[in-house]
Amino acid sequence: MADLPRLLALVPARGGSKRLPRKNVLPLGGRPLIQWSIAAALESGVCADVLVSTDDEEIAETSRAGGAMVPWLRPTELATDTAGSAGVITHALAWYEQTHGAVDAVLLLQPTSPFRSSEAIRGAVRAYADQSGPTRHPVVSVSPAASHPAWTFSWLDGELRPSLGWEPLSLRSQDLTPAYALNGALYVIPAEDARAGRPIVRPGVLPFVMTDARESLDIDTADDWALASHWADAPGAR
Repeated sequence: MADLPRLLALVPARGGSKRLPRKNVLPLGGRPLIQWSIAAALESGVCADVLVSTDDEEIAETSRAGGAMVPWLRPTELATDTAGSAGVITHALAWYEQTHGAVDAVLLLQPTSPFRSSEAIRGAVRAYADQSGPTRHPVVSVSPAASHPAWTFSWLDGELRPSLGWEPLSLRSQDLTPAYALNGALYVIPAEDARAGRPIVRPGVLPFVMTDARESLDIDTADDWALASHWADAPGAR
């Protein structure tokens, strides 16, 4: 069993959410949304530090109160609607390594996945560490797809066309190759990839499968928030 990498947990949290204004600091089950992800990273025991990258002072203060490192506010050019995650990761990693030394990998945790557990984090990091060969590939969390691609369609030239062609439609669902969807809960990224701003999802990427619907929830809409609130108030929620 390979040694675990030196890992920086990075939680990106912009202040300008549109569908759910101020969602990162809204109370969920008795604590602000962003603190759920910070707590999971801290409880996992596999992170050298937990760093929050934000452009918003309220999010920064809330994150510090939850135990995260927030040494600066994110530059304006990395806080727009069109700014990609690669620049955010590269910026945060460059500062951290200059100040605290090199890491082996970055654990990216989106704050909109509050129920991703510390156990899942440890499992994904272990999957990353246990890769054989000289090159490490990213590990990304996935969930069973809600609809199999065989049962999805395009509307082209006035007719429905199955995404995988007509033949798979004749198969039973259990005979189809299992299909998975990215759920955004966690990404383990080699530090060299993060420094270079390479795409996370690329050839060679490895899956970490989550089957618990709660862990896979990505809060984006008011309906998502209502479901999260219900789960957060349920017995046994963190």
